[in-house]
Amino acid sequence: MPEIKGKHILVTGGAGFIGSHLTDMLIAAGAGHVVVVDNFFLGKEENLEDSRNRITLYRDDASDWGTMNEIIKKEKIKVVFNLATIALNYSFFNPFTAYMINVDIADTLLRLLKENVYKTLIHVSSSEAYGTALYSPMDEKHPLNPTTPYAAGKAAADLMIQSFYNMEALDISIIRPFNNYGPRQNLTGNLAAIISATARRIQNGEKPVIEGDGSQTRDFVYVTDTVRALIMAYENKDSRRKIINIGTGIELSINDLIKFICDYYSYSGEIEYRPERPADVKRLCASSKLAEELLGFTPSVLFEDGLKKTLDWYKEK
Repeated sequence: MPEIKGKHILVTGGAGFIGSHLTDMLIAAGAGHVVVVDNFFLGKEENLEDSRNRITLYRDDASDWGTMNEIIKKEKIKVVFNLATIALNYSFFNPFTAYMINVDIADTLLRLLKENVYKTLIHVSSSEAYGTALYSPMDEKHPLNPTTPYAAGKAAADLMIQSFYNMEALDISIIRPFNNYGPRQNLTGNLAAIISATARRIQNGEKPVIEGDGSQTRDFVYVTDTVRALIMAYENKDSRRKIINIGTGIELSINDLIKFICDYYSYSGEIEYRPERPADVKRLCASSKLAEELLGFTPSVLFEDGLKKTLDWYKEK
C-alpha cells in the first residue's frame, strides 16, 4: 500500500480551512515535502502558522496549466490533494466563476495526471453535488442534483474525473465530505459559513440569523476527521476509481445548531429569521459505510466536542 511518509505532496487550496489542516496532518504523518498552492481568495497565511517553515508556498492559481506544470515538475510532486475551490455562497455574487473554477482546476489536474507529470490525484468533492436528500442516509449511489452553480461545478468536475478514470487506469480517488466545521473556517463577510458567522454575530452583540424556518438539516463532520480520511484514502489502493462519502450519519437541524451555539455563549436573546436562501438544500445526511468498509474510517470527534473546540478557537481570535 502507498504511504504518505517520504512523499512529495502538493495541496491545492492548502492555505484554506480544510487545506491547512490537511497540510498540518501531512507533515505530522512524515511527508517528505509538502507544497501548497493557494491564490488566497479565502486562504490565509495565518492558517499555516504551525507549518509555514516546513512547507513551500506558492501564491498561484491552481487552474493554470503552465503554472501547475512547472511547480509539480520543480518540486518533484508525486501526489496532489485537490482542495482548491471557492465558497458556496459565491454562487450568489458571481455564479459563473463559482461554477467554472471547480471545472477548470479539475481539468488542469487531469491533464497533468494523464501526461504523467505526477502519479496520484485525491480529489475533494462536496455533498452539495447531491442536492437535497431523496433518501437518507445518502450513499454514493444517490443521484446528483446540484442546486447552486458552486454545487454544479463540483458535480461537473466529479463527472469529468470519473469519465477519465473509467477509460484509463488513472490513479484517482474522489472523496465527498459532508459539512465540515472547525477552527480556521472563514469568519467574515458574506462567504462565512453558518457556525463561524453565528459565532461572530453573538460575539459582536448582534442577533443570530436563520435563513428560512431552520428545519434544514446538515451532517456536520469535524475538519480533522475529514483530513484524516483523505490521508487514509491515499494510503489505501482500494479507494482508487471510486467516490467515497465522509460524514457522521447524524442529521442536525439548523435550529438545533443555532441553539447549541447560543448555549455556548449563554445567549438568550432573539433570533432573527430571514427569507429562505435561494436554492438552499433542505436535507443532507451521509452514509459513510463505504468509507468504513474500504478505509476503516469512522468519525472520532463528537459534534458537541468539535463545536466547543471550534467556538473556543473563535473566542480566542
